[in-house]
Amino acid sequence: MNHDLDDRMHFTIDLARRAGELGLKYFRDLDNLAVESKGHQDLVSEGDREVELFIRAAIAEAYPQDGIVGEEHAAVAGTTGHVWVIDPIDGTANFVRGIPAWCVVIACARNGETIVGVIHEPSTDETFYARRGGGAFLNGKPIKASNAASLSEGAVGTGLSNRASTTNVVVLIGLIMAEGGVFYRNASGALMLAYAASGRLLGYAEEHMNAWDCLAGMLLVEEAGGTTLKADPETVIDQGTRVITGGRHIFPKLQALCAEAFEPTR
Repeated sequence: MNHDLDDRMHFTIDLARRAGELGLKYFRDLDNLAVESKGHQDLVSEGDREVELFIRAAIAEAYPQDGIVGEEHAAVAGTTGHVWVIDPIDGTANFVRGIPAWCVVIACARNGETIVGVIHEPSTDETFYARRGGGAFLNGKPIKASNAASLSEGAVGTGLSNRASTTNVVVLIGLIMAEGGVFYRNASGALMLAYAASGRLLGYAEEHMNAWDCLAGMLLVEEAGGTTLKADPETVIDQGTRVITGGRHIFPKLQALCAEAFEPTR
């Protein structure tokens, strides 16, 4: 089984990097990029669509019986229990405005449990990757979640979900700052999860995230020795989940603040 896992991980790393190169071509030619807007948080570009089609075609060729769920195109049902969950460009609001903070996100789940996760940021040529039970890495070097015990020791990534009350994240930020901490937001939830996995951030919290934004990053944090709020494998791919992650010492504190700031989970 580990052999198959390794194969899937190497395939995914290579695919995310190739997809990132394609994304960079669009990013370097923004004057000619077609963009549709349904509000600041909900943008889609021709780059998003084309990169997703590229990823889907590669998966369909390598793993034709697997399912595929992505942000921009209809889901494909599979027969193997494996589902690929993809966000071709996470951080589209950055991407279309020329801000170099966006990434390609590819996860593979088996029966609702993430087994491979890759987050590739083309602008910095950083590839974060993990497979279940195999540790987490950045460009070949092992990464570790923060060892900090106090919120005053760094920054916490905070996401802004358009599926939750925006006032809740303001409450969370206030609570973090009251603890002597600071918040960090770069408009790419997946990238902030990768930063939490690599100890750049103490943790990351968002009231609701779609599966394609969070599955890869949550696996990264777990494999980097951090803690994540467990998602329901039955519903996470279709419905998304609440995301609270952090170094193992900071996680209980962050979870307590989120319980105060967010709506109760249903």
